[in-house]
Amino acid sequence: MQMTSKERFTRMFQHREADRVPIIDSPWNGTIARWQREGMPVGMDWRDYFGVDKAETISADISPRYEQKILEETDRYYIATSEWGVTMKHFKEMDSTPEFLDFKVEDSQIWQEAKSRMTVDPGRIDWDYLKHNYPVWQREGRWVQGLFWFGFDVTHSWTVGTETMLIAMAEEPEWVMDLFDTYLRQSMTHMQMIWDAGYRFDSIFWYDDMGYKGTPFFSNTMYRRLLQPYHKKAVQWAHDRGIYAHLHSCGDIMPLIPDILETGVDALNPLEVKAGMEPLTLKKRYGDRLVLHGGINAVLWDDAQAITGEIQRVVPVLKENGGYIFSSDHSIPNSVSLENFKAIVAAVKEAGRY
Repeated sequence: MQMTSKERFTRMFQHREADRVPIIDSPWNGTIARWQREGMPVGMDWRDYFGVDKAETISADISPRYEQKILEETDRYYIATSEWGVTMKHFKEMDSTPEFLDFKVEDSQIWQEAKSRMTVDPGRIDWDYLKHNYPVWQREGRWVQGLFWFGFDVTHSWTVGTETMLIAMAEEPEWVMDLFDTYLRQSMTHMQMIWDAGYRFDSIFWYDDMGYKGTPFFSNTMYRRLLQPYHKKAVQWAHDRGIYAHLHSCGDIMPLIPDILETGVDALNPLEVKAGMEPLTLKKRYGDRLVLHGGINAVLWDDAQAITGEIQRVVPVLKENGGYIFSSDHSIPNSVSLENFKAIVAAVKEAGRY
C-alpha cells in the first residue's frame, strides 16, 4: 500500500520499514528553470512532477530586524544590508551564493544592542501563511518541521563572521554562549506560540554546519563545553512535545558523532560525502540510533550512470530496518537535467523499496 510522506517519515524515525524510503531534496532555482525548459510544466510543484515526498517548514523571524537597504547595484550584482546587520554582495546569476562583506555585530558590546532588538513578538510569525497552507499539509499527509535558528553556524555566518566567532569561542566563551542562548530562547518562544495556536509539527530542524572538508571547525571538548548544552535544550524541547530533533550539519563531523548521539539528536543531515562523511560507516555503527538523511554525493548527479550506480550501491544498505531519508548530500545543482533526475528518482524508488 502506498504511504503518505508523513507515514514514511514516521516509520523512518521509528527505525521501521515503510513502502519505500522517503525522497526529498532542494533544487537550485536554476535547476527548476532548466527542468521547465526541458519539459516540466511552469508553475507545477516539482515534487508532484517527479512523484517524491513533501516536507514543509514552519519558521519565525527572530532577527534584530536591522534596516535592509541596497547600497550599490550593477547589472551583475547588488550590495545590501540584511536584517542581521550583515552587508552582502548578491550576484544576480540564478544560482549563486552571496559574498559576506561586513558584520555590524563585530564584538560583544555591539551584540548587546542587537540582542535588545530581538524582541518577543507574535508579529514575527507569518500567521496568514500558516492559515492558508497548514490545512493542505495536514490533509495531504505531508511531514511538517519547525525551524529553529540557533547554534554555531547561523551565528558565525549570519551575525558576527567566522573569524570573529572562532576567536571568541577561545577567548570570549561567555559571549558565544550568550549568542547561542539568545537565539535558542527566541526560537523556542516563537515556536511555542505557533504550537499553542494549534499548528503542530512532526520534528524540529536546525542548521548548524560544524565542519568543513576533512575536519570539524572545533574540538569535541569545545563542542561539549559551548554548544552541546544548547543542542540538548533544543532536543529536550522537541522530545517533551513527543516530536523528533533533526540536525543539519554540513562538512566532515565524523569525530563529533558520538557526542551528537549523546546530545539526543534523532536524525542527521546531509552526510556530506565530498567533505569526508562516511554514510555506510555511520549506518554500521549508529544506524539503530540515528536516522541518516542524505549521503548521496552531489558531485555525481549530472552523470546518470555514475549516480544510479551509487544509489544501487548505497541505498540498499542505508535503508535496512528503516532509519533512512534519501537526498543529495547538499542540493540539486543546475547541471542535473530533467532526464537525469527522472532516472535518479526511479533508481531510488527501486533500490529503496521494502
